Amino acid sequence: MTDGRWLVAGLGNPPAEYAGTRHNVGAELIEVLAADGRATLSRNRRAGCRTAELRLGGASVVLAVPESFMNVSGGPVQRAAGWYRIPAARIIVCHDDLDVPLGELRFKRGGGPGGHNGLRDLDRALGTTDYLRVRVGVGRPPGNSPAADHVLRPFSAGERGVVATVLTTAAEAVSTLLTEGLEATQNRYHGRTATSSEEDR
Repeated sequence: MTDGRWLVAGLGNPPAEYAGTRHNVGAELIEVLAADGRATLSRNRRAGCRTAELRLGGASVVLAVPESFMNVSGGPVQRAAGWYRIPAARIIVCHDDLDVPLGELRFKRGGGPGGHNGLRDLDRALGTTDYLRVRVGVGRPPGNSPAADHVLRPFSAGERGVVATVLTTAAEAVSTLLTEGLEATQNRYHGRTATSSEEDR
């Protein structure tokens, strides 16, 4: 049985090597949520995540950032859900998305991984796709550049301003998702939230 808590997990790679890259925006969003809630993420060895417990918008929430690499995110998220006794239907996963333009957010429940190896591993570990997703747009690479290289590159200085705005908005959206549900969040936050700076055009 669950006590009504939610698990909000942010996917990424170890920050010592990959901080500031496109693939780490999901983990960055968890850091924003923790800071907003004046909570500190600390290591949970049993879960293999850094976790914090707090209230967001009146909801009881566990924040989690896997300590693993992106492609093996599933095990830590599944262990965190088990440790805190939270069902898949009350898990919100925050992640980067190549198919969403930089400066935009999307929200959904379920669906395929769309080429995202972290989500693919998560689907396997949970045995279901019945969890909520906050998709933070990072955009497709220019020209024929490989997508795998693109997501591991840091944002440019101009893009960082866009990302900061998007993550602030995404944190507000997560609170709405927790308290008002998916449809209300989609209606309020789907679409463009920021645009690239003039320097990057």
